[in-house]
Amino acid sequence: MRVESGNGVIELVLGDITKQAVDGIVNAANAALAGGGGVDGAIHRAGGPSILEECRAIGGCPTGQTVITGAGRLPAKHVLHTVGPVWHGGGHGEADLLASCYKTALELARDNGLKSLAFASISTGIYGYPVTQAAAIAIREIAAFLAGNDHPSLVRMALFDQHTYDAYAAALSAQEQ
Repeated sequence: MRVESGNGVIELVLGDITKQAVDGIVNAANAALAGGGGVDGAIHRAGGPSILEECRAIGGCPTGQTVITGAGRLPAKHVLHTVGPVWHGGGHGEADLLASCYKTALELARDNGLKSLAFASISTGIYGYPVTQAAAIAIREIAAFLAGNDHPSLVRMALFDQHTYDAYAAALSAQEQ
């Protein structure tokens, strides 16, 4: 699914974030930037040890914020590591923190001259954020950013399974109306 939005395009693909040939991919990182399981582990394994070395030099990242490293052996040029919130029922600022993940990643991409960016679904794996709610926040933040910025001009959601893809497709369709 591909939709023009503001000054760019939002694209949904069913696929592996580590295979995306874009200027930057967004990693669902932990606050220690220490690698881990899920998307984070897959990115570190595919990209090689240079990503972890750069993460160690940075030292950490607070929830809702984003940092950038090289991409090692990945087809992307950069990895933007964002720390999503752990779901605690929705009454602990999770929505604002998740929105900040998307906003800060997009700003960092723009500020580093990235023209294309691929996100995984932030916080919806082990962190437990409900996919439907997370998709609505992600699409809203991406569309708002593209309305006021020229870069990145392509924002792709690389979604690992059909359930997640369907949730993002519904959110994107709702955003268009």
